[in-house]
Amino acid sequence: MNSVCVFLGSNPGKGQDYLDMARALGREIAGRGLTLVYGGSGVGCMRQLADAALESGGRVVGVMPRLLWDKEIGHPGLSRTLLVESIQERKAVMAEVSDAFAALPGGLGTLDEFFEMLTWTQLGLQAKPCGLLDVNGFFGPLKAMLDLAADEGFILPGHRDMILSDKTPAGLLDRLRDFRPPRMGDWIERKRLA
Repeated sequence: MNSVCVFLGSNPGKGQDYLDMARALGREIAGRGLTLVYGGSGVGCMRQLADAALESGGRVVGVMPRLLWDKEIGHPGLSRTLLVESIQERKAVMAEVSDAFAALPGGLGTLDEFFEMLTWTQLGLQAKPCGLLDVNGFFGPLKAMLDLAADEGFILPGHRDMILSDKTPAGLLDRLRDFRPPRMGDWIERKRLA
């Protein structure tokens, strides 16, 4: 694992803990000599993540659609900024240049990006780990919903287990590093389709 893509909010959220955890993850990524890949924003939690990595001597790559450069206020001080034409291209580029994916609390874009990468791993399009940094139990309801989807037969248990989670940056990065994709093949229980 040489690079970690982090999905998180461009908004700061309502608690200082979100900003602090973004900074802690940025420092941990840089401290391990990993490249941070993220959405390129210069505001909110995204700014804190990038600044902490840069201040710790890390390499930071931002990937931002041109149409969002002004709206999300692109970060001017990154190691590298990749401007792309669409949200879809942003996700494809992030997937191409990243070895693992982590999500911190965020909004619809954060969830969309995280679940697309997770789905690509489920489908076998990539074999990259995906994990949640669970700040103050933020992802608890989401994990409960995923457990319910597995209990009700919509997600196979092995695929549910692909969603890693930890409460600390170091713990999450260790879990991402140690991930081995399940050898399950199909995501459909064909014996029950008749």
